[in-house]
Formats: sequence, structure tokens, C-alpha cells
Amino acid sequence: MCHLVQKYNVPGPRYTSYPTVPYWDSDGFSGKLWKTSVLKAFQENPEDGISLYIHLPFCESMCTFCGCHKRITKRHELELPYIKTVIKEWQLYCDLLGSKPVVKEIHLGGGTPTFFSPEHLKLLIEGILRRSKKADDPQFSFEGHPNNTTKEHLQALFDVGFRRVCLGVQDYNETVQKAINRIQPFENVKNVTEWAREIGYTSVGHDIIYGLPFQTTTDVKRTILKTNALKPDRIAFYSYAHVPWLKGNGQRGYKETDLPASTEKKKQYEMGKKMLTDFGYKDVGMDHFALPTDSLCIAMEKGTLHRNFMGYSPSKTKLMIGLGVSSIGDSWYGFAQNVKSVEEYEHLVSHGVIPIYRGHILTEEDQQIRKHILNLMCRFETNWEFGETRISDFQKIIENLSELESDGLVSIGPTHVKVTEKGRPFVRNISMAFDLKLHRKKPETRLFSMTV
Repeated sequence: MCHLVQKYNVPGPRYTSYPTVPYWDSDGFSGKLWKTSVLKAFQENPEDGISLYIHLPFCESMCTFCGCHKRITKRHELELPYIKTVIKEWQLYCDLLGSKPVVKEIHLGGGTPTFFSPEHLKLLIEGILRRSKKADDPQFSFEGHPNNTTKEHLQALFDVGFRRVCLGVQDYNETVQKAINRIQPFENVKNVTEWAREIGYTSVGHDIIYGLPFQTTTDVKRTILKTNALKPDRIAFYSYAHVPWLKGNGQRGYKETDLPASTEKKKQYEMGKKMLTDFGYKDVGMDHFALPTDSLCIAMEKGTLHRNFMGYSPSKTKLMIGLGVSSIGDSWYGFAQNVKSVEEYEHLVSHGVIPIYRGHILTEEDQQIRKHILNLMCRFETNWEFGETRISDFQKIIENLSELESDGLVSIGPTHVKVTEKGRPFVRNISMAFDLKLHRKKPETRLFSMTV
């Protein structure tokens, strides 16, 4: 396995979208085309519901492992103007849709959503639901920082329909925590986990990262043991993405030599995966584990698991609208990203402008390739019709897969590709075989984190 790690540990996308953001054709994109694609997706299946991703960018301190868009501040007077702007942006979309949409899924991401007070978070969701209808079985979730998520936060969001919370744990070793500027006692995580269950949350998730600076296999083992003591319903067991070239990134605070070598990182993953499965968690998609009773595991077994910019979801909606700075929307026919400056965002929305600044309208070939990559990411296999015609260079994809097959990572049939058990840790590499945009135009500079 070590030689495969060395061979396939290359920069590659995580495929929360296809095409990936660096390959969007923003020159052929416009706000008008985006609105048309949103309306088309909504009108085709209005009762299926839509998803909302709401980006809440403020953090009181910089976690140096994080590559997300955020603003570091302790000025909590920024909360209310921002909340009001997000509600106003949602009103602009509702005006475009022309009728009350059914909201099936909401995810609050960041930044630190629990930077905001319970009252302001409740105000936000009530403002969203005032212009829409809540689905019969909504999937509302939020990311909670264990150090500042209070019982009041949990209760306020539970009262407006939230039933899932995801807590950022990362690692319990103090040396690692200092390196990533995330000092977080186990007791804080325990408190929030237990409060959530007392209130009635049906899914509590913990995020764990391997491959962090100064992290050892022993650290990962200890973190998983302590995590299992709380038995969260699902666990995201992520590979640390080292992308220090991103603007405003705190990852420049340590050197690449401070990170575990690729072989050591692979040991951390293999050990962690075995521990989690021994503890009763099922391997779900890429980097996720869930108890058999969790909706994510049930969706995997039913074949309804979906992946988008919010991560893995137990169900798919054709339309996902991104609200807030830097958030990305997905109409299935196109992608659009909002501006990244809070000031510009608030200015545009106050003038009645949906605040997007770049995007991509998918071609027929894009949609077909996207389907295959989603299938691989969610079901570890994909199928196609014999002689598929909407991908102009399908034979190139088969050629790209041949070496992966020789290494035992996939099995290829006349109309299907299936990821083997051995190949699951390399699903990003396997998906890259389908990424014709990447193969047609290799990046001149490093764009993505390492795949293993």
C-alpha cells in the first residue's frame, strides 16, 4: 500500500463540484444566465424542495488549519446588519422564484456560526422561513464551535427546526491544538454533545482531522478513543488540506516539514478507519463514517446519498442557493459564487442586486461527467449507456482508468466502473480520471491539496 500512496499522492480536487472552481468558464457566465438556470431548476420540480447554504463568516480567532473564507473580529455589533442582509438576499431570490419555495435543507456554515448570538440565529431562520414553506421532513444543520456553542444556541435553533449539529473537534493533543490555534478541552465537546441530545437533536456529528502539524498516529488514536466515548452519530474523518497559497490563510504559520509524511498520514487514516469500523461505524462516501441508525448511513444503503458544496447529504435537491459572502449556489445547470467582501456584499444586496461575481453554466458534457463523479463519490461506482455520446472523449477516460485498474483500485466492465475496497482511499484520484477539463489543461501552479 505504501508504494500506492507515494504514486497517487498528488494535488487533486475534492470534487464538491464538477467542473471544479478553477475550471469555471466565468467569461461565458452572467447574472442573467444564473437567474435563468435557478428559475428553470425551481420550476421543474417546485415541490421537491430546495437547499440553502448560509455562510456566516465571522470568527473571534484564526484556526490556522482552516482554508474557509472568514473574517477575524470580536465586534459582535456586526451580527445584526449581516443577518438583515442575508434575509434581504433571500428575499431577492424569492422575488425571482415568484412563489413560496419549499425549503428542504438548511446548513449554517462558516466562519463560526455560533459567533452569532442565539437570538440573531433564530431571527435569521425565522426571516428565511417567513418567505418560504418548511418541508415535511426538513434537514436543518449547523456547524458549532464547542468553545462557544451554548445550550441557548442549541435550543434556539432546535425551536426553528434544526435537528443536526456538527462539532469541530480536529484533535485533542495540546501540541497539535497550539499549532492550529484551536485550544479546545474535551470537556467542552462533551458538554455540547450531551446538551444536544438532552434537547432532542437526532444527529450529532464530530469532525476529526488527520495529517495535522506535529500530529502522530498515537494522537489520532487517542482522539478517536475519546470521540467514541461520546458516540456521535456521524464522524467526518478528514485529511488535512495544506493550501498555504490561499489568500488570508493562517497555514503559513508552520512548515511542510512540520506535517506528517505521506506514509505516516496514510497510517493515521488506515488506523483511524479500522478503529471507527470496529466501533460500529459504517464507511460512508469519502471521509465520512456513520452509525447504522444515522440518516447518512441509511442514504448510502438506499443509494440516495448526495454530495455538494455543503458536503454529504442524505437527499438531493436540484436547486441549492448560497446566501452570504463567498457562498456558492448550484442550480444543477450552473454554479454561482457570491462576492467575498462583507462590505461589497452588503452594498450590492442593499441596492437590490443578487451579489454574485463569478460562476459557470454547465455544458451537456459537464453534466454527464458530473454525474459519474458524483456516483463515484457517493456510491463508489458508476454506469453509462453503451456508446455514450455526450462526452466527446470518453475513450480518454477509459485510458485514464486503465492504470488504476492495473493497481487494483477499480474494476472496469463494458458499461461500468466500480471502486474496489483497496481503491476507496484513492477515490479522488479515480474521479480525476473522469475530469477531462483537468486533463485538457493541466494547472501551471498548484491549485489543490494532496489527495492522500
